[in-house]
Amino acid sequence: MKPLHKAVSILLTVTGVALSGCSVIPMADESYAPPPPQQPVYEPPTSGSIYRSGTDVRLFEDLKASRVGDILTVRLVESTNASKNSATSTSKTTEAALQNPTILGIPVTRDGTNLFEGSLSGEQTFDGTGASSQSNSLSGDITVTVVERYPNGNLRIRGEKWVTLNQGQEFIRLSGIVRPTDIEPDNSLASTRIADAQITYSSKGVMAAANKMGWISRFFHSVLHPY
Repeated sequence: MKPLHKAVSILLTVTGVALSGCSVIPMADESYAPPPPQQPVYEPPTSGSIYRSGTDVRLFEDLKASRVGDILTVRLVESTNASKNSATSTSKTTEAALQNPTILGIPVTRDGTNLFEGSLSGEQTFDGTGASSQSNSLSGDITVTVVERYPNGNLRIRGEKWVTLNQGQEFIRLSGIVRPTDIEPDNSLASTRIADAQITYSSKGVMAAANKMGWISRFFHSVLHPY
């Protein structure tokens, strides 16, 4: 095989592998998958009774999430603002004087000029200022699943939501612990009522890659490059 044909073949192979890798659609995280459904276990009715345990229907209460496998809608109302300002100023002044010595009452001079008389002075100043501010907001809805019920009645929830738009994918992941009393009658809950909340909003695809700094640029902006 000629060198030119060999180089073209290698280039086509590398290009095909790169394109096939870009076409892979990222899968959802299994750790955020809902728990498998549990088949109800019905006890046989007792003798002389038509009531069977586990088949009761809640007619006079709100249909709110309370058991493993129930779903719950979370309203994302996250908003954070942070700012910090700092200023430092220091000043130091040093002065010293050296008197001309005398020997037997006679000053040490040369042609009438004191040889060892002088003075020393110095001043140091420093002024530094800094400011930092950051704000974030997130709004929307996401429906999650109850994956565990604690002995005190609190519920552990988790779930994710994927949206595919043109050449990119956006997803939201949420997990945390909620109190049943904080769930509203329409089976919804504000995200500010979730304890140990972990909320992730990110995207994948062409648009996300275009907004991401390359590895060479990241190197020149890292601590390994001090200049």
